[in-house]
Amino acid sequence: MSKENIHERTNERRNFLKVLAAAPLFASIASKSVASTVAATIKKSSTAPGYASLGIRPLINARGTYTYLSGSLELPAVRQAAGDASFQFVDLYELQHAAGKWLAKLSGAESGMVTSGAAGAIAAATAGCIAGTNPDYIWQLPDTTGLKHEVVMLGGRNAFDSAIRLAGGKLVIAPTGNDLQAAITPQTAMVYTTWRDNERITNALKITRQAGVPLLVDGSSAIPPFENFTRFAKLGVDFYCFSGGKGLGGPQCSGLLIGRKDLIDAALANSCPWEGSVCRAMKVGKEEIMGILAAVDYWSHTDLATLNQEWQRRVERIAKLVETVPGVTTSIAIPQGSNSYPTLTIKWDEQRFGLTVDQCAQQMREGEPRIEMLTGANASLLAPVRKMQTPRPNLLQVVSVTLQPGEDLTVGNRLRQVLDKARKQSA
Repeated sequence: MSKENIHERTNERRNFLKVLAAAPLFASIASKSVASTVAATIKKSSTAPGYASLGIRPLINARGTYTYLSGSLELPAVRQAAGDASFQFVDLYELQHAAGKWLAKLSGAESGMVTSGAAGAIAAATAGCIAGTNPDYIWQLPDTTGLKHEVVMLGGRNAFDSAIRLAGGKLVIAPTGNDLQAAITPQTAMVYTTWRDNERITNALKITRQAGVPLLVDGSSAIPPFENFTRFAKLGVDFYCFSGGKGLGGPQCSGLLIGRKDLIDAALANSCPWEGSVCRAMKVGKEEIMGILAAVDYWSHTDLATLNQEWQRRVERIAKLVETVPGVTTSIAIPQGSNSYPTLTIKWDEQRFGLTVDQCAQQMREGEPRIEMLTGANASLLAPVRKMQTPRPNLLQVVSVTLQPGEDLTVGNRLRQVLDKARKQSA
């Protein structure tokens, strides 16, 4: 027997063993298909429009907590808290101040407030640093005549600095920590950064404190882990923000701004429900406030290791299914800094298969059910912002956190079918 034949038989044996290992998953897929057929016969009792009647196709989200894909699904405790809040009237000024005290107790910071997302927190923070609590200055924004209004972008610009500009902030770019000192002037109202590591934040604080300028850390997607909720306060960061509708699993239109009491008070004074404030349009209601507090409470006592194990198992099942296709390899890793969930990367020889990453993602999107996967593309990026940012590697990936129980089998099976079909057609 030739070496080529031996090699071919070895590969066939390996592929057979992979298929054998995935056999229980194939059986689960078959059972799930029957269950889905039965569920489809159940009719809605409500006459209110649903997604289908509006011509909208819901999707399986294997891409992650992207806002254009509606962020994350609310935690059950969040739905309960928001629903309970909707049955009674409250004074929103009183509710925000009470929420601030509760957030302070849990974070170790002096105060906090609920905002309309992380971008809403950035805008409110900017307005507060420029106008303070002076009603005349608040009404004047975004006109900053006579006011300190420069905001140093430590680390460079990003897609969300429009939240700073709409409040009247003028951007001053400091690409590195070495550029920070020179970037600060008598007109500097705030320093903003997306840096989240202890070393760079600590070094920046040495400079901002000496200059008497507050530092805002954008931690929009930094939970989980929950330790970041308290870590920035321990570092002495003046204020920091999180998105409520991403990893926190809170209301999609919610966020948090946490930090020094004087800065939070100023941000509140420039926000809803104050009529005439520049951030009045960034409204949060009692439902968002109580909902995100429930999300924070959930994460404060949740075992992340256990969650990671479940998320890991979901992507492992997908990996086991797609690896039954000869020539397909996978790897799993947890990104550091943000979006820290077990993430599966699927690779194949695109030229040999006659299938690119983008083409594969498109087929997954156009199939039934619709499945969105993570690639280097981002449908929500404006063209000028796309040019400004460093492009991410164009890999086909599955982010585990937005997968619901059982969806991993659907994703894995569909992806296996797409890849196997391409492989056979190109053979």
